[in-house]
Amino acid sequence: MRPRSLALSASAAALLTLAVASGCDGSAPATDPTSTASLPPAGGDDGNDARDDLVARATLAQDKAYAALYTLTEDGNGRQHNVVASIAADGSWRVDVSDAMLGDTTDVSIVSTAAGVFQCTVSSPTNPITPSCVRVADPGKKVPKDNSPQVERLFRQWLPVFTDRQSALSVTEVEPLQGAQGTCFSIDSISASLKAPVDVGIYCYAQDGVLTAARVDFGLLKLVSQVAGPATVALPGTVVPGPAMGTDSVPDVLPSSGASSPA
Repeated sequence: MRPRSLALSASAAALLTLAVASGCDGSAPATDPTSTASLPPAGGDDGNDARDDLVARATLAQDKAYAALYTLTEDGNGRQHNVVASIAADGSWRVDVSDAMLGDTTDVSIVSTAAGVFQCTVSSPTNPITPSCVRVADPGKKVPKDNSPQVERLFRQWLPVFTDRQSALSVTEVEPLQGAQGTCFSIDSISASLKAPVDVGIYCYAQDGVLTAARVDFGLLKLVSQVAGPATVALPGTVVPGPAMGTDSVPDVLPSSGASSPA
């Protein structure tokens, strides 16, 4: 099946340019995700070298600011999306995903700031709107399933679980995913009776903590390019009451905010 066109490609390039401009001087070179920073010594006495290595890389990831372009290929249908992750030095972050909402027709931005987690509309040549944002979760919490492209969880929200040695996870180092750089870990829940604390699958990290690839139940994420991250990220539009966009429903007429119409 032919993949869908990557509708966010133009805005992806613009976001990466913006990340350089806001995070450092415009002459900063692209970062080689396999050569920056070194891992701290692994600790712990459980004898699980893979778990130690994951803890070390996830610890680095918590303090790593970067902006990166990824592709996300959905399992089952082969649809492709562009994903732009902007992880800021102050802990705020933004993840843009092409064709992720309203029946895979509309781009979306998930933004986390000290004020909460927001779902924002994205202006594009095919949908030239004024961006707006709806608050969908408290700081650090997950976006409701019906309003989430899911992929945003892979960048920041699982890191505290990965660094917690008491979390109910099984960690094994595995062969790298095809085309992925860094070290890859197979992560699973050790309790069949409890809901997994993260999206189980394979996660690949560079030595400096940058996520380079992931295979989870909704698809395969791969790093394309990377630059230095911004100092902070801001909401792309004003906050409105909502409702937030859903993943499935496509209204007959798309409001200027890009949100789905109330039932």
